Amino acid sequence: MNGTAARCLRLSVSLTGLVTLGWVLTGQAAKPVHQATSLPTDWSHRHLIFSRPTSPEQIARVGHDPRYQQQVHRRAQALALPVRAVDTDSNAIASTGKRVTVKATLKNFTGDWSKNLGAGAGAGQGNFPAKFSFNTNTALCDDQPTPDYAVFSTGLAGSVTQASVVAYDNLYFFCTGATPLLYWAYDTGGQILTSPVLSLDGTQVAFMQTSGGVASLVILRWKKGVGTVGAPFPLIPVLASQYPTCLAPCMTEVPIHSGGGGALNDTSSSAFYDYASDVAWTGGAAGWLHKITGVFKGTPTEVNTGGFPVHVHTGVVLSSPVYDRITNSVFVSDSGGFLYRVDSAGGVTQSGQLDVSHRAIMAGPVVDSVAGKVYAFGTDDGSTNCLDPTQAVVGCTGVFQLSTTFSAGDKGTEAVIGSSNSTHFPNPLFVGSFDGAYYDSPAATPTGNLYVCGNTGGTATLYQVPIVNGVMSTTSNVLAPLAAVGSTKACSPVIDVPNPNTTIGVQLVPSERVFVSVRGNGLPGACSGGGCVISMVDAQWTPSTTFAVGQQVLSLNLHVETATTPGTGALLAANHPVWTNQIAATVPDGAGGQVVWIDQGSPTTAFVKWTAKSTYAPLVRILDTNGNVQALTAGAGTGKTGATQPTWNSAPGGTTTDNTVTWTNVGAIGTAALRATGGTSGMIIDDILGPNSTVGGSQIYFTTLGNQVCGTSGTGGCAVQASQTGLN
Repeated sequence: MNGTAARCLRLSVSLTGLVTLGWVLTGQAAKPVHQATSLPTDWSHRHLIFSRPTSPEQIARVGHDPRYQQQVHRRAQALALPVRAVDTDSNAIASTGKRVTVKATLKNFTGDWSKNLGAGAGAGQGNFPAKFSFNTNTALCDDQPTPDYAVFSTGLAGSVTQASVVAYDNLYFFCTGATPLLYWAYDTGGQILTSPVLSLDGTQVAFMQTSGGVASLVILRWKKGVGTVGAPFPLIPVLASQYPTCLAPCMTEVPIHSGGGGALNDTSSSAFYDYASDVAWTGGAAGWLHKITGVFKGTPTEVNTGGFPVHVHTGVVLSSPVYDRITNSVFVSDSGGFLYRVDSAGGVTQSGQLDVSHRAIMAGPVVDSVAGKVYAFGTDDGSTNCLDPTQAVVGCTGVFQLSTTFSAGDKGTEAVIGSSNSTHFPNPLFVGSFDGAYYDSPAATPTGNLYVCGNTGGTATLYQVPIVNGVMSTTSNVLAPLAAVGSTKACSPVIDVPNPNTTIGVQLVPSERVFVSVRGNGLPGACSGGGCVISMVDAQWTPSTTFAVGQQVLSLNLHVETATTPGTGALLAANHPVWTNQIAATVPDGAGGQVVWIDQGSPTTAFVKWTAKSTYAPLVRILDTNGNVQALTAGAGTGKTGATQPTWNSAPGGTTTDNTVTWTNVGAIGTAALRATGGTSGMIIDDILGPNSTVGGSQIYFTTLGNQVCGTSGTGGCAVQASQTGLN
């Protein structure tokens, strides 16, 4: 046992904490093999995060937190597939003991399945579905006693002909029978306009629901095979005292009240659940913050003592709260544009005003419990420091970084991410996502990037906000506009997914992508000018890293770079490659590095279509039939005269002769897209599969925000699963 682990043992850190500490102190090469465990994933895991603990003291504080352990699994776990897994689309599966290996890879972003939730149904802007995996080592189908499942709120009032909440299992394309299968569907007697949360064992679901203007925390115990979307099983709430022993399916309600006992509404605040204390917090109308105890393990009860419920502010609507165990405080924002810190006794600390728009800060903050930072997202900062598309002086869209112990009136640090707009109602700003560099930074304070979709007054644009040693930059980098110029369509929350288990050929090659949706006028060709989901490479170059041919990173110039020569990069961060801005230009790695990179260009550089007898300009890009990007590098002029395309060189850096021109392969396409009418809700990313898994085993889950054809189940708002693997 090493000295660090021994010191942690003397601090009585759990075995899980010890193994995790060994990983976080020594780097990814020492990643532990985790024991199988269940894993809930819901909206709240996007809002409470943990940058890398770097000392025994930090790991002692967070190591016992189930949320920290879940994050470790979620970011490092690889699922194995059942022996009986069958590829229904090909015969390319070879059995390898308890795993299966697929010899083909997807090149396009594909929708695995889509199910109709009802006309106008959907989780809603900024809301999320939830996913539960009963075993993080195995993807479980319906033929197992405890299959993995996904939960979707429909956003519609429950009735005899319309479910308010639905779950599906048999999720994966390799499962036998239809995929997915309806797991259960309930009419819970109200309308759910918030995101669900899951119990630690997956047997219960909770969410905020409104009926007749009265909001309640609903806690339900589900049962497989009950109800359909169009004929849901009606759940009649039992008393809270009866709930712990009720026979599934059953539910109870905990109505939320003001300090004077009056009933309140809630259409904006999802419940945040703390696994360790079995306590949930929620906000809602009239500025009240509520605390409910005994949620999944006891008798659900709203706390009406010790300062709770807390009247955070008068005449405002609260966002979804976030509880931080390190400070024992709840962080919540409101429709007036303020951020609040509420301590365990109900004491309230109010920030300075961060947002003056009518949209205000409705996304809810993001709290980094280890770094002691809280991030708030403001649609309009009230300044006159930005220009709208007409060049009028307007306020700025901004991300704010404050300490988790911020003082009254504090505004923290602001990073500007575009402008608001003086001529129309600006779009809401939703949460961003940190990249793998931020989570894995070996420094005492995190260094990496925050990706967020801003420019709320104009064209939806994806921004990169640098963070160095825990300090957020006041400026941001434009990664890519997501919609056509002049569009004012909103975008979704952003999520970054580092996948350590992707492969190129037979080689294990880490990758990283950022995912976001735009509601309309999407730029990628697959969007056809409509709403869509978009993914882009955003992996960062790191020193002393072994890179494979075909592996891609995002350069400091925000160009996708593809490795053409394998090897180890420069040993020191200061010796990073001197990146180019020219498509198809090659760049050697820094001093001591062995890798050679080729520039694919910006993620938003336009493609042209290859056609016979076409005349091409230098450095124009096409997408070949193998899903690789080819750039014209010599002999600007006319391509082949026949209708058949050239036999494209599939090796990064390889060339193809096409009549009088020469094309150079600059790597697999660094972006992908999938149509989604009206854009999407927030996205839940499933577990990341290992190198011996089947294509399509890692997924994203969301609902559309508009009606479309949902597979073979009709037209309406759709619950969708799409292949994450196909996005690589």
